[in-house]
Formats: sequence, structure tokens, C-alpha cells
Amino acid sequence: MVPIWTEIPRLHTALAEWLACLVYLFPMVRQMGKKIPVSLSAGALVVQMVFLQLTDHVPLWLWMPCMAVAVGLMYLFLWLASGQFGWATIYHCARAFVLAEFAAALEWQAYQSLVLVAGFEGYLWQWVTMPVVYVVVYGCAFWLERLEKSNQPVHLRFGARDAVGAATIALAVFFMSNLNYALLSRPSSSPLAGDILQTRTLVDLGGLAVLYAYHIQRRELQLRYELHSIQNVLQNQYHQYQQSKETIALIEHKYHDLKHQIAALRTESDASRREAWLDEMEQEIKAYEAQNKTGNPVLDTVLTGKMLYCQKQNIQLTCVADGSLLEFLDVRDICTIFGNALDNAIECELGVEDKSQRLIHVNVSVKKRFVVLRFENYCPQAPVFEQGVPLSTKQDARYHGFGFKSIQFTAQKYGGTATAVHQDSWFIVKVLLPIPASLACKLAKQPSNKE
Repeated sequence: MVPIWTEIPRLHTALAEWLACLVYLFPMVRQMGKKIPVSLSAGALVVQMVFLQLTDHVPLWLWMPCMAVAVGLMYLFLWLASGQFGWATIYHCARAFVLAEFAAALEWQAYQSLVLVAGFEGYLWQWVTMPVVYVVVYGCAFWLERLEKSNQPVHLRFGARDAVGAATIALAVFFMSNLNYALLSRPSSSPLAGDILQTRTLVDLGGLAVLYAYHIQRRELQLRYELHSIQNVLQNQYHQYQQSKETIALIEHKYHDLKHQIAALRTESDASRREAWLDEMEQEIKAYEAQNKTGNPVLDTVLTGKMLYCQKQNIQLTCVADGSLLEFLDVRDICTIFGNALDNAIECELGVEDKSQRLIHVNVSVKKRFVVLRFENYCPQAPVFEQGVPLSTKQDARYHGFGFKSIQFTAQKYGGTATAVHQDSWFIVKVLLPIPASLACKLAKQPSNKE
């Protein structure tokens, strides 16, 4: 007969720890477009079971070091399967450890209660109780992870403070839930063993709730930070538009001055001075030629400002755009989409050594019921993507991808989408915006624009 309120079998604990790692591994590898290797996963389970089974009857003074090694094996599994070595893995390992402690305690308490109440005892009933409890616990944990990621689609970046905070909570929960086990030399023979197991389960549940609340708070803070950063990007693009507007006004003034300069040039008898004067006029004319006439004054201003900069950097920027299709967009939103897309493209082209290959092309057209904005730039080296967002080459990781995120944020305001892909040495950003009713009526009167 198995005595009432025995200690949790080590194999049950090993399985609980392995399953807890999987709960947090799936979201980690999915956002990187990877899969968990089956052989690695199976190997991790075997190693965890063998180690915990071999250390089942170690003296009390070796119990804590063995637990530390078990947590280290969980960390190793998370690291090897996700490819992430650092604070993020420590953070998720702490969460997985507390979840495993709770699941194992709840499962064993359910089994011991079944023995006490109904007399159902033995290994068969252990392996009946365990799947039921583990499916419920880990199913709920996995569902919560997916739920909060779908409600707040933000990619968390973890630092030392986050990892230390989660690890501290996990350690506190572990010590509080296992204190009585350490104080009693034979907890299974104690009359308080049942109360101890119940207390352990409740403490683990409380620790799990605290860690989840901590995690939600981290996501809220990260979301606020991203929104604030995106707003800064939007404002910066609008300021660039205002500056380009002033620059173009100056070009207009210089263009009108050319008429007077031509009149003076006719009277100049010195050939060398006349040649220098002509060169200067040619440069000014090129600046004026950089202006675009797309049918949208805001788009014209943004494109002209970028083209002037591209000319200085030997970047060939071409544009085929019907600006009238953008009349339903706010001024700031046009600046955001085109400004950020072109800034990212220009940043990439500046890294292309062959200046003849510094190419950017912009297209604005109608396709079916969408206004399509397409930005292409030559990009021989594929960028790194994280959750569909290309990472920039900036050294400060906090600012990775905010330019593209601001484009996505703006497109979503109009019920649209923004995607980025790398294909055949070209980096392509495509923005799809549903055609509003007002624009649809105008297009309906223009058969040539229909597709």
C-alpha cells in the first residue's frame, strides 16, 4: 500500500518541468519562424527524467543543488530550442519553473485526495490523474499566452532587470512553498503532510499569478513605449515635410531668378565666367527637376525632398504615382508612410558600395478595391526579420523596426495592411489601403483606372 500524502514522484516533476518549457517555447520559436526540433525535445525530456530519478533520495544538503541543476537543464532546453541565449531565456525559465511547480503540486494533491476519499490507489491511478490535471493546467497556460499576445501584438525585449525580477519571484515562491519540506526530515510521515502539500499548491498558484501580473505589466509598459516611439516617428516625418516645403519654396524662388541670370549671361563677354555661370545654373535646374507632379501636393513635397537628398548620395529614385489616389489620407499619414519607407530604403542604399546599383522605385496605383503603395529598393543582403518586422542596422536595439511599425500603425487606421519581404536581392514594402466610398465614386467615372 502506498502511504497517504507521499512526496511527489520525481518522474512527475520532470514531466511537469518539460511541459512548462514547451508552453513558453512555442511562442518564442513561432515569432522567429522556427520549429522545436523533435529530437531535441525528446532528448530534453529523457535527460530531465533520468537526472531527477537518479537524485530522488539524495541527502537534504544536496537537494537544493540538485534543484538548481534541474532548473539549469530547463534553461538549457529553452536556449537550445529557441536559439536565444540571455536575459529572455532566464525570464521564461523562471516562469516555466513556477508553472511546473504548481502543476506537479496540484496533480499530486489531486491524486492523494483521490486515494484518501475513494481509495483509488496505485500507479494506474497516478497516470490517470496526471494527464487530466496537466492538460487542464498547461492548456490554460498556453491559452493565456496566446490570448494576451493576440490582444497586445507587441514583441517584448527583456533586459537584466526583467530577468532578475522574474527569477527573484520564482525563488521566493520556491522557498516559501518548500520550506516545510526542508524543515521536516520525513514530511510524508508527518500528520501535517496534507496541509503542507495544500499550502505548497496555494503558494505556487499565488506565485504563478504574481508572475503573470508582472508579465502583463511588462507588456503594457512595452506597448506604451512603442506607441510613444511611433508617435515620435510620425511627428518627425511631419517636421521633415514642413522643412521640405520650405526648401521647395526656395527652389521656386531660385528658378524665377534664372530668367534674370540668363538675361545677364547674354551680356557676359568672358567665356570662362560664362561657363562657370552655366554650370551653376545647370545644378539649380537639376534641383528644380527633382520636383514631382503627382497630383498630390503633400506627396510632391515629400518625394522632392527625398529626391534632392538622393541626388547628393548618387541614389536613383524613380516614381510612378497617381497622387490623386491618396486624397483620403491625412497629411501626416502621407508623410509617415512615404517618409519612413523612403528613409529605410535610403539607409539601405547608402550601404551599397556600387553606386550604379543604388536604386529605389516607388509606385502608387489601384488594384481591384485597394490603393497599392509599393516601395522597392536594391538590397543584396537579406535583412533580419522579427515577427514580420525588418530590423534596422541601428546599434540601439530599442529603435529596431519603429519606422516600419509606424507604417503598419498608419495603414491599420484605414483598415489596411503593410508587409515587407526580401525577394531576388530587392527589399519590397507593400501597403494595401481599401478604397473609400468617396474615391470609389470618382474612379467609377474613370474606366481607364478600373482593373
